[in-house]
Amino acid sequence: MTPAQNAAFTAASGGVSPAALLTAIAGIVLTLAFTWVAWVAYGAYRAWGEGAISFYDLMWALIRASALLMVLGFYLR
Repeated sequence: MTPAQNAAFTAASGGVSPAALLTAIAGIVLTLAFTWVAWVAYGAYRAWGEGAISFYDLMWALIRASALLMVLGFYLR
């Protein structure tokens, strides 16, 4: 952004800089993603404990959820 755009954004947003807003949005997205991964892990573990899925399916669910976190972490850093 140009300095004029940066100043206009800061003035219009009540003193919040674009970098601070970006950090806040990234933090919220990553918090939701971590919560979703915990929910997936808990659900898969519970299903595995009840015998509804195999150990392979449990690991595959955890690997996919972890891969999503890595991709999000890369793009939101």
